[in-house]
Amino acid sequence: MKDSSRTQGGLICVAVAILGAWFLLALLQRSYWALAIPVAAIVFFALGLTFWVGYTIATIQVEPMDEIEPPQTGEPSRPPRDVSN
Repeated sequence: MKDSSRTQGGLICVAVAILGAWFLLALLQRSYWALAIPVAAIVFFALGLTFWVGYTIATIQVEPMDEIEPPQTGEPSRPPRDVSN
């Protein structure tokens, strides 16, 4: 693993720790925004994800099954063997 990846991971951990402390401090001060902002972010993320799924389903282009050709094996077809004795 590269050193830059480890540095980025460490910075992410530090940022999360700072944001967690900030959130806890706001909760202890009984701030309305401490709950409103994270809840709004989660709601908008879920709405955006749901919109993206719906848009993807609505705009996907699928070829009909009858236009698909069977794969070519390269071997000539043989007549079926007679298995009766």
